[in-house]
Amino acid sequence: MSTNLKVTLAIVVAAVVALVGVMVVNRDDDLTPQAASEMLVRGDSHRLSTAADGRTTVVEFLDFECESCLAAYPAVEKLRAEYGDRITYVVRYFPIPSHPNAYNAAHAAEAAARQGKFEEMYKKLFDTATVWGHQQQSQVAVFEGYAQEMGLDMARFKADAASAEVAARVKADAADGESLGVRGTPTFFIDGTEFDDRPSYESLKAAIDRSLAS
Repeated sequence: MSTNLKVTLAIVVAAVVALVGVMVVNRDDDLTPQAASEMLVRGDSHRLSTAADGRTTVVEFLDFECESCLAAYPAVEKLRAEYGDRITYVVRYFPIPSHPNAYNAAHAAEAAARQGKFEEMYKKLFDTATVWGHQQQSQVAVFEGYAQEMGLDMARFKADAASAEVAARVKADAADGESLGVRGTPTFFIDGTEFDDRPSYESLKAAIDRSLAS
């Protein structure tokens, strides 16, 4: 085989490999609506409310240590109080790695969920975020204190929060978010469509009202 032929074959092989790589990287851009819908709300996703008619579903990918999530939290709570079970409200984990205790907080929420206290921990983490958030040292002991206040089985809570199973559950939410194009928090989806406005009470309410009226 001549040198020129070898070079040509090497270039062709490299081009094929590169093309396959691009196809793999971009495969999530070609999600079918059904696949995207399944990724958006899983069977084990945490629902803070469930609409009987299933017409309007709001999904929030969040990070408990995210300042923008904290800023949106009062609007979300106001909307949840206003609409109640007229809408399905789903929370998905999307911890930002640069936030020192984002994963610890998500693990605490998931560990609480395994004792039926997800919503209580969800609220507690946001209500106290200015106390524990953006601390370089681990806040695990703080979260354990919250669990104790809730009357949880502490041996079980600690084991769950530190378990590989809970870590995998949180990472699975984040992986779904990445596949759906989530790049930051909070990211909202309403009826499967990403909400691209600033998440204020007024803008979210308008989108929900449109959904309910459709």
